[in-house]
Amino acid sequence: MDPLRPKRPRLKLDAEAYKRLHKQVLDRDAWRCQTCGSASNLHVHHLKSRNKLGDDVLDNLVTLCCACHARRHRM
Repeated sequence: MDPLRPKRPRLKLDAEAYKRLHKQVLDRDAWRCQTCGSASNLHVHHLKSRNKLGDDVLDNLVTLCCACHARRHRM
């Protein structure tokens, strides 16, 4: 990465747009954890985290249950 070139800003949605995207992710994933198949305690997880400039876009989000989400963050 060129140290003189500024980082691009990440795409961050306002609260209402993110809420719609969140539901879109759940619908796409059939309201099931994409790791274990659970249908309870669902979270929407950023594949590329926000602190690493992960965007709020459909392709960067996946449905995980609470337990799988916690495991993913411990990796």
